[in-house]
Amino acid sequence: MANPRHINFTRGIPAAECFPTEKIGAAAQLALRKHKTVILQYGNSYGFLPLRELIADWHGLEVESVLCSNGSLQIIELLCSVLLQSENKTVFVEAPTYDRAITRLRRHGAKIVTIPLQEDGPDIERLEYQLHSHKPCFFYVIPDFQNPAGTTCSREKREQLVELARRHRYIYVEDSPYRALRYRGIQEPALFDMAPDVVLHMSSFSKLIAPGPRVGYLLGDADLIDELAKAAEDTYITPGMLSHGIVYEFCHAGHLRPQIERLQALYGPRLDATLTALDEHLPESRSTRPDGGFFLSITLPEGVTTMDVRDKAADVNLNLSDGRGFFADGGGERFLRLPYCALTPEQLQEGIGRLADVVRQLPH
Repeated sequence: MANPRHINFTRGIPAAECFPTEKIGAAAQLALRKHKTVILQYGNSYGFLPLRELIADWHGLEVESVLCSNGSLQIIELLCSVLLQSENKTVFVEAPTYDRAITRLRRHGAKIVTIPLQEDGPDIERLEYQLHSHKPCFFYVIPDFQNPAGTTCSREKREQLVELARRHRYIYVEDSPYRALRYRGIQEPALFDMAPDVVLHMSSFSKLIAPGPRVGYLLGDADLIDELAKAAEDTYITPGMLSHGIVYEFCHAGHLRPQIERLQALYGPRLDATLTALDEHLPESRSTRPDGGFFLSITLPEGVTTMDVRDKAADVNLNLSDGRGFFADGGGERFLRLPYCALTPEQLQEGIGRLADVVRQLPH
């Protein structure tokens, strides 16, 4: 008998009930009163200056090292436009990695080299092997609560990554939209904080405030930031200054830290519920056990493919992503990403129960 309720494990979206609607509304009104002639007009392609100054202050940087854009995916597009114009189009990525980053790299003709992801970060031995025959233009990494795997890079590996970049003269693009969403454990230093000379740090307010404003930012070398700002001007003239003004006033009013704490209190139990349900219903599948973020991942039992599971799961109103899409050069046939933040503990328990039923019905 079909289950009456759809459960969606395909998209890593925030829980709708977490949006600080009233505070965003108040920030919008304040932004319009204070900055209307700036945020309603064409502006600087670097983004809204007060927001850039606020972010620079958070990180102890000069404002020239901060670019604000229309979400972090737009920044990946700008980075590809600038960095991949040279003869060197080799880019390293983790395997698995964010599928939309793979799409952007392919559109720009990048030669993608994959580095397997282990439970504590990229496979350093494999990275060193690839560096013998490839010099990457950059290495795109998600060190904290990785999308799609859910893993976090260890301190030891962060130090090794920095050393390798300096020795082989390449840079990292550190994508960190989930870094603030730690529910337990100890925060590791950002790669950018360890080595700003070889790291560009990218983040977003989409997971912390709401995706609607589309506000992302990049930290890095001021000369490169200037190049990216010129590319941004040629792409869209100016980013969404109205959104930048709203996010600025929201943060300036001191709302961001309480909002993050609210998210941690909401999402932490959902992660726990997901892990408990997997232990109960799918102990035969190997899962990552993150301490934060939006995702965890499982490796299905031998002989069971994600495609077979997806086909059967649709019959019980369970929507799943194709794990192969997160691997740039093949693989992922048994990989399954499970986003948990937008689902209640009850939905998570029910959804993983359905998933377990489907897995056990398949021959393996």
